[in-house]
Amino acid sequence: MSGQLREGRAEHWATVYATRDVAQVSWFEATPAASLAMLDAAGVTTGMSVLDVGAGASPLAGELVARGFTDVTALDIAAEGLAAARARLGPAADRVHWVQADLQSWTPRRQFDVWHDRAVFHFLTEPGDRDRYRAVLESALTPDGRLVIATFAADGPDHCSGLPTARYSPESLLAALGDDRWELLADRREDHQTPAGAVQPFTWLALRRRTRS
Repeated sequence: MSGQLREGRAEHWATVYATRDVAQVSWFEATPAASLAMLDAAGVTTGMSVLDVGAGASPLAGELVARGFTDVTALDIAAEGLAAARARLGPAADRVHWVQADLQSWTPRRQFDVWHDRAVFHFLTEPGDRDRYRAVLESALTPDGRLVIATFAADGPDHCSGLPTARYSPESLLAALGDDRWELLADRREDHQTPAGAVQPFTWLALRRRTRS
């Protein structure tokens, strides 16, 4: 990602939400089935705190609230995406903590039991951006926390929403995150069908943070 794009991240995603119907963007899903399945595979329970990074207009926060989760935070760079998610939830939106921030410059003020990321990490095509992501992740997650993450698979698209993307196999994604830092709990491939009918292959990992002596 070039310096210009780094500086214009918020504007880029604000434009995407302003010019496209949320239900027609390529990443749209009416039900976050893969996210919920991988959270289950990671042993995530309703008593845990969950941070959904890159939440945008995703229905995941609402699904977690409906399941009985009481500590859910949705973070996204685009206020417009979060506003769409809040509007969908109605009064239940008050049961979610909404944070509008650029993850790359965000400083967590607390720790979470679970970090969920569907399709943020694969936009980080520069080593420095990935380093910053890992630093924020390490700071925000509890010592024995869970990480559920999805990126484009090795045979997935190399661009999305006008931006280049990185692509990962389960092995290369684990290596990029630091395989000495994580215990693999589950992995899966998802063939996500976009509203336009295209298929986007995703790699999913469910991980537990290794306790350091």
